[in-house]
Amino acid sequence: MSLSVDVGNLVNAERGSIDRAVFIDKGLYELELERIFARCWLYLAHESQIPNPGDFVSAYIGEDPILVVRDSRGKIGAFLNTCRHRGMRVCRADQGNAAAFTCTYHGWTYGNDGKLVGVPGYKEYYYEELDMEQWGLVPVAQVDSYKGLIFGTFDPTAPSLLEYLGDMAYYLDIFVDRRDGGSEIIGGVHKWIIPGNWKLASENFIGDSYHFPITHASSTKVRPFTGSATGQTRIGRNDPKDFSASPGNGHGMMMNPDREDPPGSYLSEILPEMERHLGPARARLSASAGTVFPNFSTLWGTSTIRVWHPRGPDKMEVWSWCIVDKAAPAEIKNDTRVQCLQTFSPGGITEEADGENWSQVTASTRGHVARSYTFNYEMGLGHERVSEEFPGWLGPRVSEHNQRGFYRRWAEVMSGKSWSGMLPGQPG
Repeated sequence: MSLSVDVGNLVNAERGSIDRAVFIDKGLYELELERIFARCWLYLAHESQIPNPGDFVSAYIGEDPILVVRDSRGKIGAFLNTCRHRGMRVCRADQGNAAAFTCTYHGWTYGNDGKLVGVPGYKEYYYEELDMEQWGLVPVAQVDSYKGLIFGTFDPTAPSLLEYLGDMAYYLDIFVDRRDGGSEIIGGVHKWIIPGNWKLASENFIGDSYHFPITHASSTKVRPFTGSATGQTRIGRNDPKDFSASPGNGHGMMMNPDREDPPGSYLSEILPEMERHLGPARARLSASAGTVFPNFSTLWGTSTIRVWHPRGPDKMEVWSWCIVDKAAPAEIKNDTRVQCLQTFSPGGITEEADGENWSQVTASTRGHVARSYTFNYEMGLGHERVSEEFPGWLGPRVSEHNQRGFYRRWAEVMSGKSWSGMLPGQPG
């Protein structure tokens, strides 16, 4: 592949400098589809969305459409959602239940296990010579779930999902494993387009506390941001106890270690159960936001999980869901859903300001002169530390510590190294 820039000189994490071509170069974007999205573990769905045999949801790996299915035997699989005959999508619904999927172009039919089970004219036109065993839907090479979160990768040589998550799993548990029964998705999915590079969203959620009191100043005046019905978080200030956690492999979270739960609140009532699941220290953690490399993000304060789907170097498609404790009372679930809608949703008072930033950053980076100047990621450089209590390298809460870890991993994966040649668990 011909590139207009040298990948090896784009990221200098040690100095805190990123070349602007990372966010706009078309050749780099095509290489991302090959080396990042076709190799890394990507979030596909939540098990609660496909509880029954035959249930399915649509998803993406990069720009490749994916069908996530619980087959008739109850096994979860994922397949490239294109017919093997001419490439038409075999399923155009967002979700549903089906025993089989029939292409509306020429009628090839596939079972919910991906096998080709029907071909019009198999006797008359193919003379029974088509090897149907070889023409099933293309499977995603590895599919696995972590406590309800379903991930997939097209790379059969990729490390296991648990290895890929590494110490990030410790922090994800705060979202998905704090109560008996785990978590579930409620409501539907929001989808919208932002004319910005997908990495700007991933890096914002991985550790940008710096922007909140500036970008969201007006929205917090209209409605003070105090977190969801399920917890409180400190936003936009550098409390000495708070930290950004870079647990390796490009992942990261922003953390508050001493959450205070008002008497009678939902979290105060379930604290004993949380301590049983997570231990005393982790039960008191608030993870305000985070990103699993490359494009799966969480926002604990409004119980939101989302994926930043790439749609070109200057466009992303955002998919966002509301996630709650499965055992939570109905009123808590509804309060959380409403909070999610009112703040971080396409019509939320806080969401749109972020999209405006990302689109303007991408647009200004197209300029010939602008591209000759690097972005600055120096904040907090040299102030990282290792903790005996929490995994990963920890930096100040308001810093660019996690972003440097994200782009260090981006450069490493983009270099084309084998998984064994990359540094497992490399901190930020």
